[in-house]
Parts: sequence; C-alpha cells; structure tokens
Amino acid sequence: MAATLGSTLLGFTREVVSARFYGTQWQMDTFLAAAVVPTILFGVFNGALVSALVPAFTDYLSRGRDEEGWRLANTIINGLFLILAVCATLGYIFAPWFVPVIAHGFPPPQMGVAIHMTRWLMPTIIAVSLSGVFTAILNAHHRFRSAALTGIAVNIVTIGSVLLLNRNLGIFALVLGTSLGLAAQMLIQLPAVLMTGKYRLIIDLHHPGLRAIAAVLGPIVVGSAAGQTALFFDRYFASTLTPGYIAGMNYATKLVNFPQQIFAAAIATVIFPLLAAEFAKSNRAGVGQSVIIGLRLVNFIIIPSVCALVVLARPIVQTLFERGNFGPTATDLCAGLLPYAAAGLVALAANVVLTRVCFACNETNWAVVVSVIAVAINVALSLAWLPTLGARGLLLANSLSQIFQAALLLTITVRIVRGVNWMSLAVSAAKILVASAVMIGTLHWVQALGVHPAHSFASRAWFLFGQMAIGALVFLAIARMLEVEELPLVGRLLLEKFAKNIPTENREAPIA
Repeated sequence: MAATLGSTLLGFTREVVSARFYGTQWQMDTFLAAAVVPTILFGVFNGALVSALVPAFTDYLSRGRDEEGWRLANTIINGLFLILAVCATLGYIFAPWFVPVIAHGFPPPQMGVAIHMTRWLMPTIIAVSLSGVFTAILNAHHRFRSAALTGIAVNIVTIGSVLLLNRNLGIFALVLGTSLGLAAQMLIQLPAVLMTGKYRLIIDLHHPGLRAIAAVLGPIVVGSAAGQTALFFDRYFASTLTPGYIAGMNYATKLVNFPQQIFAAAIATVIFPLLAAEFAKSNRAGVGQSVIIGLRLVNFIIIPSVCALVVLARPIVQTLFERGNFGPTATDLCAGLLPYAAAGLVALAANVVLTRVCFACNETNWAVVVSVIAVAINVALSLAWLPTLGARGLLLANSLSQIFQAALLLTITVRIVRGVNWMSLAVSAAKILVASAVMIGTLHWVQALGVHPAHSFASRAWFLFGQMAIGALVFLAIARMLEVEELPLVGRLLLEKFAKNIPTENREAPIA
C-alpha cells in the first residue's frame, strides 16, 4: 500500500507536470488518442494475465511442483515476447489505418500527429504485457514489492523526460517519456524474477498447464477487453467535441481514480491470492469473510472520498493543475466534469474486489458476461447523452455502467459464498453514508463563510488542506460516534502492514 501511495502521488505529479506544459491543448488530446492502443493492451494483458496466472502458479507452488510451474512461466514469458514483437511491428506498419478509427473526429493535420505518436508508442506493448506476467509470477509467490514499484518507475521516468526534453521535443517529450517509463516498469521487476534463478530460454508448447491457462485466459481476456473498450469509445466519441475535452476528461478521471488506486487496488491485490487459496480448500466461509472485509474497507474509504471530490471539485482542480498552460478556463472545464466522473467511483472500487472474487473462484464466464453487458450499456448511454451532455454524458455513462456492473457482480458473489452475513455490509454502509452526509454539510458551511485563498499555490494548497482536514475530522468523529467497525480495523491493518517484524512478502497477509 505504501508503494501504491508513492506511485499514485508520483502519478499525480506526472499529471501536474503535463498540465503545466500542455494543459488542455489539442496536442494533449492527440497524445491521449495515440495512447489508446498501448493503454488498452496494458489493461487487458496486466489484468487478464494476473487474474489467470496467479491461481495457476499458486496451484503448482502449493503442491510443491515448483519446477513444473516455472517451466510454464518460462514458456509464457518467451512465447509472449515473440508474439508481441510481431504485433508491435504490425502496429507500427498499419498505424495509418487504425488510428483514424480511434480519433475519427480529428482534422487531417492532427491525425498525422496522432499516427506519428502511435508509432512511437507501439513497442511499449511488449513491455506492458511482460510486466503483467512478471507481476503474476511475483504475486503467486506473495511478493508484492517489485510489482508495486512499477508505477513509481514509470512516473519518475516520464516526469524526468518531460522536464528535460520539453524545450526541444514539445509534446513528443511526453510520448518518449511514456515509452521509456513503460519499459522501466518491466525492467524494475526483472531482477526479482531473475533472482529466483529459474528463468530459462525454453518454450514448452506441450505443457499441460498451458492448455489449462489458455482455456481460462480466453474468457478473462474477453472480459478485460470489454472493460477497456470503454476507453476506446470515450476517445472515439470525445474526438468529435471541442479540442480540450479529451484532456479534461483525462484529468478528471485521474483525480477520481486517486483513492481507488491507493486503497481499493491494494486491498484487492493482497486478498486475491488468499481468495484463491481459500477456494482451493473449499473454505467458502473464509472466502466470504475476505470479501466482506474487502468491501467494507472499500466503502469506508471511497464513499467519503467521492463526497469530498464532488464538494471540493473546483479548489482541487485549481490547486493541483492551474498553472502554466492550464488556465482558469481549463479549471472550469475539469471541475465541471469531476462530479460526473466521481458518481461511479464506489462501484468501480467494489468491482476491483468483486471481479477478483469471480476469478479466484473460477466464475470467469459470468464475470466476462457482466463486463460485456456493462460495456453495451456504456456505449448506449454515451450515444444517447453525447448530443446533449457532451463529455459530461460520456463520464456519466461510464459511472452508471460501473454501478450496474457492481450490482450484477455482487449478485454472483452472493451465489458463490453462501451463508455470509451480508446485512453487516449494509449496516456498515449506512453508517458510513450518515458520517459522509454530515461531512458534506460541514464542507458546504465552510464554503459559505466566503473565505478565499490568495492566487499563490501555497495559499491554495493550505486552504484546500484545511477544508479536507476539517471534512476528514468530522467524518472520523461521526464514524466513531456511530461505532463504525472499519475505523479501528483500518488502523490495525495499517499497523500490521507496516510493522517491522512483518515483511512485505509475508504469506499471512493482514487483510485476511
């Protein structure tokens, strides 16, 4: 969680630097459209490979068949490298044909720049996909440190490239930095994999585990691809809007994803191997207990975060981004989009946990069906709302599709883990909503006082920190009065997680 926090903070710094130099200009829109292919592949391969390979590796390791498991791992690493090298080459060659499909609303000069950027980014599909394999291998060994540091590596390299090369390369400094950063996230995990001493240059196409993974991986890839398709349609539809909206949607989405990336993803990553192990032992009660704890922690953290993002949208955007080429007009644009992006954040965070439950319990097909249905709803709502709501309609469609997906996944989870006290989850959520409502009222009261900070970054940051601190203290106080059980649980988990006598690789993760 600490590494995820560092990665997310650096990710924010990367967005701040990008906003400083490129704002919501057409060049930033172009880069985001060009990055669609590697971004989608990153989401598909990292999510699918981790979800499919962790249970397979865990099974071999738990039965003491390490050599057989590593033979399977080497086959996947080497085979995937060869396949993706061919795909990257084909992507470079055929970029003039598929980029106009993604960014069909761009005028010809901007389209040419988008094609050029895409060609720069195509080799990164090798790095992002192999990074997913490395993450799966390390997670199966309950080693989360190197995988968690990947975000730190990509952000540091990207930020450094923009700061050093922007004067000479302009927006292409961001393109180059992104390419080098994505390579760095693979390389930072490579030593941990090689230190096992079990990597070999072999490809065993007859390995029985390969066929088993292929049978599972297919549906997972479809499900992951379905989830990533929303990004494609966002860029596809937004390319027809006024220049700047693609960048504005991106900044708003990054702000919304901040609490989800820090907490929900970290919680899901830790409980996934535990879920798989409990399911393998037919311990449905253990699975159910982990699910309930995960969802209650997600609610405790994400619900008040959504409330703060909506109420403090403008001061947040203004403090973080308004400087350089990101002016007041861009602030108004992003602050207006932020509530629509935040509407589905609780569901998005819950989906991270619930999807892992389905994968760990071999309910892959249902998870895929739910993902496809959610994408269909997203596209239909986007088409309906784009003419009247524009970018707000696209973000609202994303949020409502996430809520619908969470409802379906929760229904599936209830069927998987029977006998669990789901009422405790509902009672906990109700208490958290009450505490959050009091926090919202307090923040509105503070804003009604009419106090405004100076235009300096320090003044804005201090004023924003004060509002967030007041809101957090009020929320925690009400939560304590209502005896919300997650309050002491969060503190205990953090203490156990960071205690010096409990290493990161500890197989008894404190989330259980």
